[in-house]
Amino acid sequence: MGESTATPQRKVALATLTGATLEWYDFFLYGTASALIFNRQFFPSLSPAAGTLAAFSTFAVGFIARPLGGLVFGHFGDRIGRKMTLVVSLMLMGIGSTLIGALPGFAVIGVWAPILLVALRVVQGIGLGGENAGANLMALEHAPEAKRNRYAGFPQMGTPAGLVLANTVFLVTSSVMPAAAFTSWGWRIPFLLSAALVIVGLVIRLRVTETPSFAKAVERKQIVRFPLKEALTVGTGRLVLTLLLSIANSAVAYLFLVFSLSYGTAQLGLNRQFLLITVTVASVLWFATIPLWTSMADRRGRRGMFLWGSVALLVWAAAFFPLLNTKSTAVVVIALVGMGLIIPITHCVQGAIVADTFPAHVRYSGSSLLLQLAALLGGGLAPVISTAILNSSGGTGGVTLYISGICLMSLLAAVAVFRLAPVAPKAVVSPATA
Repeated sequence: MGESTATPQRKVALATLTGATLEWYDFFLYGTASALIFNRQFFPSLSPAAGTLAAFSTFAVGFIARPLGGLVFGHFGDRIGRKMTLVVSLMLMGIGSTLIGALPGFAVIGVWAPILLVALRVVQGIGLGGENAGANLMALEHAPEAKRNRYAGFPQMGTPAGLVLANTVFLVTSSVMPAAAFTSWGWRIPFLLSAALVIVGLVIRLRVTETPSFAKAVERKQIVRFPLKEALTVGTGRLVLTLLLSIANSAVAYLFLVFSLSYGTAQLGLNRQFLLITVTVASVLWFATIPLWTSMADRRGRRGMFLWGSVALLVWAAAFFPLLNTKSTAVVVIALVGMGLIIPITHCVQGAIVADTFPAHVRYSGSSLLLQLAALLGGGLAPVISTAILNSSGGTGGVTLYISGICLMSLLAAVAVFRLAPVAPKAVVSPATA
């Protein structure tokens, strides 16, 4: 019995981890290039500060597109199944990234270069919008009841794994060629590599089976025509609170992963390679500690862990920029590595908390909407808002207040939502033919 159930579960864990890693590789590759390359390749007529802001704005466009991807893929994920929607989302991301690698710069095609860059970023955002919640559900709905948090953590591990892969490829590529050559054309290599990586991911993903939860929904004729409409019936208050509790982790993560690279190099004069390596090491710790936290959540409950993890996130967010501003190599390492240790505490169970807000037959639609809106309001806007605050004030005090306020808001929302009674399942579900 153990062998017959464990093997499919391991395949699902591998498939969700691999697919999520490749999706996040593409997404983070764009973030790293936005911080270090795109201002010169696609916005050369702007000042360095304005060019960086414009590059981060194109980065944010991917987050704006993510709710659209969440709505589309969530709808079909609840209508035709999780598996095929995840295959399509992976293909979309791979196509978008590969075409970015082949996109001519401003010097070649003028204003069409940033326009096409934005269009391809939208494609990336739609693909990730479908992947983010779907991979989490694929793992969660295949998991044994006693290990639901552990299995739901596998696709969450794809976030730091994707970053490590993106930064490693970026570092290796930039190290083996002159700086001028890398800035001119070498940055394209990591994007073009995406095509080969996606093929590997598709081979693995196509081998998994549909989730038992969706199969039961089909068997019981619970598939509805408009799953999002029914998902919203869990209540406005619960939806808003769950959305708010999800924002802080995304906002802090993208300040750590993206904004700190631009700020550290342009404002503090820190070495680009040093920052990339340190962020990569911190992300390895993020990846490695997720199984520890998810196992603890299965044993002791995820709510308490999420709450004290939120407190730790608030404290470290408040200390982050003061630590960076010392410009001390050792202190900067502590600031970045600390993020790598604290972010996973809430990140690893956040997807499962959101998913369990909804009944299984409308779970993809509901959780996609909340997770992608949270990513937009948190991670998508954080680098742009922080850059604007920095440019207007000349210091990071305002940035620290901004990110600390978001962390406090999410902490209070988590306290409130955990006090609500569980959602009672509906006795009758409208069939698809209704």
